[in-house]
Amino acid sequence: MLNTTIIRPRILHRKRSPKILRKLASDRDAWLAQIPSWGLFHRIFDEIPGYYFFAKDRKGRAMVTSQSVLDRYQMANEEEMLGFTDYDINPQSMAEGYAQDDKRLLDGEVDRIEHMELWFDKQGMPDWYIITKLPVLNRKMRPIGVMGVLRRAAEQERNLPVLESVAKAVMVIRKEFPRNISMLDLADSCGQSLRSLQRRFNEAFGISPLEFLLKTRVSEAMKLLRETSLTAAQIASRCGFVDASSLSDHFKKRSGLTPTEYRSRHRLQTQ
Repeated sequence: MLNTTIIRPRILHRKRSPKILRKLASDRDAWLAQIPSWGLFHRIFDEIPGYYFFAKDRKGRAMVTSQSVLDRYQMANEEEMLGFTDYDINPQSMAEGYAQDDKRLLDGEVDRIEHMELWFDKQGMPDWYIITKLPVLNRKMRPIGVMGVLRRAAEQERNLPVLESVAKAVMVIRKEFPRNISMLDLADSCGQSLRSLQRRFNEAFGISPLEFLLKTRVSEAMKLLRETSLTAAQIASRCGFVDASSLSDHFKKRSGLTPTEYRSRHRLQTQ
């Protein structure tokens, strides 16, 4: 058996006076004051694959973001993201969920440690992510914003009971979303009643299976608008919408933009 030695600070037995501790704290504050916003500790997350860091003020405006978040939203630098809220960069219903979650956190009603949340993967499709959020506190210990870290849920975490109950439905939706999917047939294929499936979806994601389907279709439409020159009618057909009008209605409800506005804005950002 290997011998083990507990490592302790060499000066642990020396008690430091309050005066010394105050001086060290002052040195720390002076050291931190030298760091510009672009050089803060969030940069470390750019070196950890699969992790995303953000910090927002009380108004929900982005103040600090890791490059991984910027890449996810196809932005070149922090200045592009600075001041944007969730409503500016996410579908309406998702943004509302994030904003409500932040408010409850700032009000001290909930904590958000290793919480399952719906976000976008690299293909722009909704997927499970684990998020940990904490309030940002000022010197008076009052919350002045929210900071958080996201990572994609590992396979074993997707096997949690509440997720297992909807995993098959999610798989079907992500694979078959261009087709006409009946929620009743979806529930039957998963061996559940429609009411049970709806309840479990709300427990896992905070939305109904129908809304998940519509978000998936809109996310795919966003991708096609960005990456192709297909017409609205062609995109609607590929994404499971009845026609271009239906696509436009659902798209605007969840993104705040029409497909034409979205495509135009994206092209301006990439020029």
